Amino acid sequence: MRKFNGTELLIATHNQGKLEEIADLLKPFGVSVSSNADHGLPEPEETETTFTGNARIKARAAVAATGLPALSDDSGITVDGLGGAPGVYTADWAETPNGRDFVMAMTRTWNELEERKASFPRSAQFRCCLVLAWPDGHDEVFEGVMPGQLVWPMRGDQGHGYDPIFQPDGYDITFGEMDRWEKNKISHRADAFKKLIEGCFA
Repeated sequence: MRKFNGTELLIATHNQGKLEEIADLLKPFGVSVSSNADHGLPEPEETETTFTGNARIKARAAVAATGLPALSDDSGITVDGLGGAPGVYTADWAETPNGRDFVMAMTRTWNELEERKASFPRSAQFRCCLVLAWPDGHDEVFEGVMPGQLVWPMRGDQGHGYDPIFQPDGYDITFGEMDRWEKNKISHRADAFKKLIEGCFA
């Protein structure tokens, strides 16, 4: 596994919150970060059918545009009773002409499970894939998973996305009811970042 020994890393995102979170994680290693927005980069079209494939598209596009090493992520929820859907289309299920509506997406997810008479517990996983790409074409891939089950009705107003119907294994509350900092410690993204730090920075 290749260690990262540079001082500058491009985070292939326009999400300021995500940038700050990653900057904080990498601070102990003397790495300064910038985002797609800082470099005026557009969002590339995500045309792959896997989280790894889409994360790689984003990382490679950022490297090609700037010549800097880049880190990207792709994440979503996979529901066993729906054959792994929505998966890479997690955000697409929430798209409306007026922006994303995750209440609509969660309702659709539950209704489709009901139509299929899916058995209980209705297991699901939040997944995160990180790709760290270098200008010479090399990349390292790290995957994080948070297993759990879907519950209904929705519970809690913390978090975002599908959090109010996702109850992580070992807990009796949903991500939507969980303190943000507690969730961040156990999430799929935390799992992936732990592997990234151990693999490439520690």
